[in-house]
Amino acid sequence: MGLPQPAIRGVLSPADRASEVLFGVIMALTLTGALSVTEATERETRAMFLSTLGCNVAWGLVDAVMYVMNVIVDRARQFRLAGALREGTNVPAVLAELLPGSLGEELTTTEIERIRSKFVSAHLDLGEPPRFRGEDLIGALGVFLLVVVSTFPVALPYLLTPDLRLAQGISRGLSLGLLFLSGYAVGRFSGLRPVRVGLAMLAIGAVLVAIVTALGG
Repeated sequence: MGLPQPAIRGVLSPADRASEVLFGVIMALTLTGALSVTEATERETRAMFLSTLGCNVAWGLVDAVMYVMNVIVDRARQFRLAGALREGTNVPAVLAELLPGSLGEELTTTEIERIRSKFVSAHLDLGEPPRFRGEDLIGALGVFLLVVVSTFPVALPYLLTPDLRLAQGISRGLSLGLLFLSGYAVGRFSGLRPVRVGLAMLAIGAVLVAIVTALGG
């Protein structure tokens, strides 16, 4: 069975999506953890929700812009490496960057030239000029939505029930569930054991939730 692929070629792998959900959940937990469930009024609860949503919207925008910048920078690097490979400029160093681990460093001169010749003869596209593309906008939108949408399972329970302790329990339960699913997706994508990675992410989330609680959540 093949590994999960990005929803759109080159855009937001499962690991990317998991990291954005993790970021959004932790940001929301940080803000909701500051709400005192024994003293908060309805107005304070509503203000907390709006503040949490506004914060994640702002950071979602920042993260989306950074995503586009990183994609373009990576594309520029790939284009530079492809040009160096086609021109035969410092080929060992280029292959050391392109090949996994230390494989590129272990190749002989003959093997290096054979690989370079095959790339050139096959016109393999290792990169393209670093320009903005439509799928970059889709990826940025995906980043933004993931950070923002992850606010709701964490913060919305506080608006849906007047029992703030119950809302707190639901919020943190959903948060831990999201963390597990994020870790599970990363495990499937990376070829590791999904349940084990999900549990590891869950453990990290539990520690973070405990810290938030100890700080007054």
